[in-house]
Amino acid sequence: MAGILIAIVGAESTGKTDLAQSLSLQLASATGLSCAVVPEVLRDWCVAASRTPQAHEQPAIARTQTEQIDAAALCHDLVLCDTTALMTAVYSQLLFQDESLLASGLAFHRRCAVTLLTAIDLPWIPDGLQRDGAHVRGPVDASIRTALSGADLRWHLIAGQGQSRVNVALQVLLPAIEFHRSSS
Repeated sequence: MAGILIAIVGAESTGKTDLAQSLSLQLASATGLSCAVVPEVLRDWCVAASRTPQAHEQPAIARTQTEQIDAAALCHDLVLCDTTALMTAVYSQLLFQDESLLASGLAFHRRCAVTLLTAIDLPWIPDGLQRDGAHVRGPVDASIRTALSGADLRWHLIAGQGQSRVNVALQVLLPAIEFHRSSS
């Protein structure tokens, strides 16, 4: 049986990584499940290449993100996806007017037990090459919401700061994980 997939998506600098790491520790303790966090492939890609990707490089980044998540799901009970291929698709759409990755990004979310969307209520913090600026967060957030809603995919907005933000996510995740475990 593959691990339960929890997708965490959101615009840049909205706390996805911090949320994923906090949730991993707290969910492992609360449920006794083995948890993994699959980090954002784009971040490592930008560091290795010393630049942001071009349009033709986006499909490989999206594919690698999904492959790493699938690999983690083979050996963990619960996988927290610190972003998904949907984010690569959204950025491809916004930056390159390329919608070709959207269908596969949304298909991945159909496999997830829960999709969490991080709110744009945290201060913007520059973080490496892939950060475009605070002005991009609104359009990215709107594109994510449009994509998920247009595909009839359910998502939960995670807002707040610190442990309060984590608690909002836990209120969504704990019942969903229990349901998933009992129906397996």
